[in-house]
This record gives sequence, C-alpha cells and structure tokens, in this order.
Amino acid sequence: MPAQGGPPIGLDVTRTGRLLQRAFDDELVAVGGSLPAWLILTTVKQAGQPIQRDIAAAVGLEDATLTHHLRRMEQDGLVTRHRPPDNRRNQVVAITPEGERLFQRMLETVIAFDARLRHGFSERELTLLPKLLARLRTNVRDPGGVPARGRPEVRPVRSRPS
Repeated sequence: MPAQGGPPIGLDVTRTGRLLQRAFDDELVAVGGSLPAWLILTTVKQAGQPIQRDIAAAVGLEDATLTHHLRRMEQDGLVTRHRPPDNRRNQVVAITPEGERLFQRMLETVIAFDARLRHGFSERELTLLPKLLARLRTNVRDPGGVPARGRPEVRPVRSRPS
C-alpha cells in the first residue's frame, strides 16, 4: 500500500484504462466498427489520402499490423489502396463511400460515449483531467531521478582512460 493510502495510482489508472478501452471498443463494434478501424479512418479523413506508412506512425501501429487491418478493411469495402505511378513503393489509402458511412456511425458513437464519460464532472474537473493524465505520462517517461523501489538506480557508465 502506498504511503499516501489508497490503491497505487498506476493500478487504478490501468484498471480504468482497460475498462474504458473495452467499453469504447464494444460501442464501436455495436455499430460495425472497431478501435483500429476508428483510428485508421479518422487518420485517413484528416490527412486526405495518406500513404500507409504515415497512417502507421499516426495511429501507433507496426506496418505489418496496419497492413493486416487495411487488408481486412479493403475486403470489407471500407478503403481502397493504390500505388501512385511516381512512387510504386508507397500505398495511398482512401476511404470508400461505405467507409464514410461507417465513419459517420462511429463518429456518432464516439460523441455519445464521450458525453457519457463527461457526465457528472464539473467544467473545472474536465479542464484538470487532461493535465493530470499528462503529468502521469511525463512521470512514466521521466521519473525525475526517483528510482522505482526494488530496482537499482541506473547510472551512466564512464569510460576509463586507456
């Protein structure tokens, strides 16, 4: 138990994150989508007709994983892929009319889900929440010199003169 009492912050945030992710994905599946489809279609809509590698970077997926999702989305008629004549190594991705219809259904679902999550929070709390989450992300990336308990502090190795 942490010195401040209550459950460890990391455990609480992890449990909450899993719950939110499952609920969000369930909502998207209910309208024929999925979290990867939402992320991919949103990125394609924002970028116009991006190349596959740029989509992978934007949504945080490995190229092979994105290829798998795009192949399935293409088979389902949601996107098209083609290689431009001036650069045959790239694949340009575009949304089809069916992909646009799915995007609109998912967008309505995302807006409703977000409203559900915001319920009961004050404006002040909603303003503060992203800042607190950002601080947690910062603390994970840079613990500020506070070593985790049970782990030795890593110090830079200095080369010795020969």
